[in-house]
Amino acid sequence: MITAAHAVLYAGEPDRARAFFRDVLGMPNVDIHGGWLIFKLPPAELGVHPAGEDSPAGHHELFLMCDDIDRTVEELTAKGAEFSEPISTARFGRLTRLRIPGGGEIGLYQPSHATAYDLEP
Repeated sequence: MITAAHAVLYAGEPDRARAFFRDVLGMPNVDIHGGWLIFKLPPAELGVHPAGEDSPAGHHELFLMCDDIDRTVEELTAKGAEFSEPISTARFGRLTRLRIPGGGEIGLYQPSHATAYDLEP
């Protein structure tokens, strides 16, 4: 039986990326050995989207979700987080991209659709 999901973020500077998740995002973690941190993620859900020109088959993304994107961006910016684009509105919610030091970007969005992350099994 599947008990959880484990996401992987590949970073050119993993120590900087880990420090960001630990210190800026404040995610609880365990050190499995020598500073190799594994982070507890918030509840999750999985959307399966059709492949397209901007997102070919086999392309996967990680988005963190929030209830108030304006407040979340303001709070994270005050902690030193950087965003690569302004908040925009799409049919599914409001979103932006969060820079991970040494590790590219991930999405941040406030959904306007029904969510599945709190459904009972």
